[in-house]
Amino acid sequence: MSYQVLARKWRPQNFKEMVGQQHVLKALINALDGDRLHHAYLFTGTRGVGKTTIARVLAKCFNCETGITSAPCGCCSSCQEITEGRFVDLIEVDAASRTRIEDTRELLDNVQYAPTRGRFKVYLIDEVHMLSGHSFNALLKTLEEPPSHVKFLFATTDPQKLPVTILSRCLQFNLKRMTVDMIAGHLELILSKESIQYDNGSLRLLARVADGSMRDALSLLDQAISFGAGTLKESEVREMLGTISHQPLVDLLKAVALGDGETVLAEIEKMAGVTPDFAAATDALISLLHKMAVLQIVPQVEEEEESIKQLAEQLSKEDVQLYYQIALHGRRDLSLSPDPRSGFEMIFLRLLTFRPLRDIAPPSVALSTTAPTEQPLTTDEVKKKTNNETLESTVIDDAPPWAVSENPSNQITVNDLGYKEEIDKSPQDVKEEINASTIPLQWHEIVPQLNLVGRAKELITHCILNHIENDNIHLSLDKDGEDLLAKSTQLQIEKALSEYYNRSVKLLIDTKHLVSETPAERTERKKQECQQMAENLIQNDPFVKDLQSRFDAQIVPNSVKPKQT
Repeated sequence: MSYQVLARKWRPQNFKEMVGQQHVLKALINALDGDRLHHAYLFTGTRGVGKTTIARVLAKCFNCETGITSAPCGCCSSCQEITEGRFVDLIEVDAASRTRIEDTRELLDNVQYAPTRGRFKVYLIDEVHMLSGHSFNALLKTLEEPPSHVKFLFATTDPQKLPVTILSRCLQFNLKRMTVDMIAGHLELILSKESIQYDNGSLRLLARVADGSMRDALSLLDQAISFGAGTLKESEVREMLGTISHQPLVDLLKAVALGDGETVLAEIEKMAGVTPDFAAATDALISLLHKMAVLQIVPQVEEEEESIKQLAEQLSKEDVQLYYQIALHGRRDLSLSPDPRSGFEMIFLRLLTFRPLRDIAPPSVALSTTAPTEQPLTTDEVKKKTNNETLESTVIDDAPPWAVSENPSNQITVNDLGYKEEIDKSPQDVKEEINASTIPLQWHEIVPQLNLVGRAKELITHCILNHIENDNIHLSLDKDGEDLLAKSTQLQIEKALSEYYNRSVKLLIDTKHLVSETPAERTERKKQECQQMAENLIQNDPFVKDLQSRFDAQIVPNSVKPKQT
């Protein structure tokens, strides 16, 4: 007897053997058991999720000799003939090869005749969206009021191409893509019954590559069994599929985290010897970063490789998100590189170069209301000014992440955001506590970076930064905005500020009549200035003036809009 491929050999023969699609099976089983049968069913979904299989099982349910049932016996002549594909009253049509109106008319000419063997004459039309417009028109009337002995079963991967008139005459069931766990579990069951040795890594790899399709998974399983000479090993399956192991990519990301460029280039050189497909390697990198991002947000998600968990704990959430974006853009630009390897190397050079925006200090800080704006000092500049490396080290480690007060008798150093700080010269005071009033930063630049929305955004844009003392941030709100104050809103702002400054802070808001400009007022002022400038430019434009003088043209009020930057 010739070999039968696994996709056909293990095709489910009843609803109990189906994997997944419980939302569809429940409706069909209840309808069959309650004898509430429709004359037309439409099954939609991607390839290999069970559309045709469910339709064939449904044909068995209609024609089983034990009666209409949701559990066909599988032993009677009708069930066996449907299984073997030779049941005379099950007419299977491939619409992709029979799209013409003549084919549809020929099909419908036999609808009026009673079934030869079974209880119902069942028309199973696969890829029904391939029928022509004229074929659909010819089908409409019969589909709406078919003879009592006829059932229509349609399957399609593209229901959007079906006319609404067809959709409205069918019960529509949308089949879902299979999950990795569903596919891997079914493959494990099949291999156990086939007495084939395997490892779990190879099954999950096949399940992921199948991309939600059980048929694709079974076809790949057939190929993997042949490739491995009757056994499945993860390394051999990876070789067959052309995918790479996660371990080289994990090693590369560890080197990136350490800022070790030499190791990065050396690892890529090693990969070039065994993995020439750098496009696939980039895809694997993006998939790996996605898994790490999920693990960081939902740590309880199971993952087989412990190295991925450890790397997810080692990197910050912001780093992983940035790395994902860089890899995504690098994958898009890979075809523009001189060669795939150089494009892949460039992705990792970018990972080494760039850091999330929160690690970059704001561009400047006002040391006083009258003093000019100064840029953050570098460590070398601080050493030249202080000549006291011990004191400087203590300050950098212990200081809060903001610029602190200006005291002429104090010594200047740099905090962990790169800003100048002035503290008392006494080392004892430095060790005990750095307690000084904080000079306001460029508050209007910090507020947008907090990414607040709704009531919290409204509240903070109407506040000004009063001062920062230790880890307490003091804001002032105009008395007219007291209705915005709410405990939950303040907690939301406090959390955003803690994430921005990368440490726990406490928010204190008082109300008073403000004189200083709030971020909201500044935004409105800038908007008005841009609008006025745009209107002035239009009014003074020589071409516009010429039109006004020659054709008595007029500028439509409120039609001038500044260019968005």
